[in-house]
Amino acid sequence: MSKILVTGGLGVMGTTLVKGLLSKGNSVRVLDIPNHPHKNRLDGTGAELVFGDITNRESLEGLLSGVDTVFHLAAVLIARDPAVFEKVNVQGTKNLIEASIKAGVNHFIFVSSASVVYPHTTPYSLSKRECERMVKEQTAMKWTIVRPTLAYNEHGGQEFRMFMDSLTRFPIFTPFIGNGRALKRPVHVDDLMAGFLAIPGNEKAYGKTYAFSGGEAISMWDLAKLMLKHTRQKRIFIPIPIPVCKLIAAVMGSIMKNPPLTWNGIAGVMQDADLDNSEAMADLGYKPIGITEGMQRSYPI
Repeated sequence: MSKILVTGGLGVMGTTLVKGLLSKGNSVRVLDIPNHPHKNRLDGTGAELVFGDITNRESLEGLLSGVDTVFHLAAVLIARDPAVFEKVNVQGTKNLIEASIKAGVNHFIFVSSASVVYPHTTPYSLSKRECERMVKEQTAMKWTIVRPTLAYNEHGGQEFRMFMDSLTRFPIFTPFIGNGRALKRPVHVDDLMAGFLAIPGNEKAYGKTYAFSGGEAISMWDLAKLMLKHTRQKRIFIPIPIPVCKLIAAVMGSIMKNPPLTWNGIAGVMQDADLDNSEAMADLGYKPIGITEGMQRSYPI
């Protein structure tokens, strides 16, 4: 059993991971921001909660004392200012890597993103690519990189909730980004966690990059229809060509503080994330269910 640090441990994914690690008898320390809206999520679990900020090196002092393994989940997914991705995702990860090496951490597990494979990049995907490069280039620690696809369960998942909100923003019609042909492999949070829990102490995972994707590929159009079906809603989809979406996003971005349509959103809908999970299946016993079964489990009808 190990002492494990989980950054971003108060998020939906983080709290599930922390509880899973604790159930296996590990000692778990959690780092998250002081003003997190769900400060009490881990009350009574036995996890050690520390408030700090990965962008502030001073707040990492002593954090990694006695820690054998790090799960680095903390990141910014949505930001209007691209500099935020550089500050939090890139510089924050750099700070944590350096602090982990200094403390003698054995295994650094970095939770990246399926977006790193997108040919049409975003500030977010580029920040994750840079983080992956830093993790791979250091030689003082063993490392594993995980690229989850769209994560969901009955509580949503940030990207999942955002997509659902975009589908239901209007009462009858849904403007749909592009033709909806991009293929995705949404992954149920339970499967994601089973994969995570199979990594610590597993020598097969050292130096590997795994795709944690679901067991079934589905187009964005069909995924949207399935999500509406399982939440008992109906909409008429109106496809909007990608160039028109880009123009609308640019105009909205120039006049609105929080535009409902952004390049990040467009890029996520128009590009495939049909990642091959066979190596995770071979090394970790990863056996994800498909989205059809997963939606019935999460939103039964």
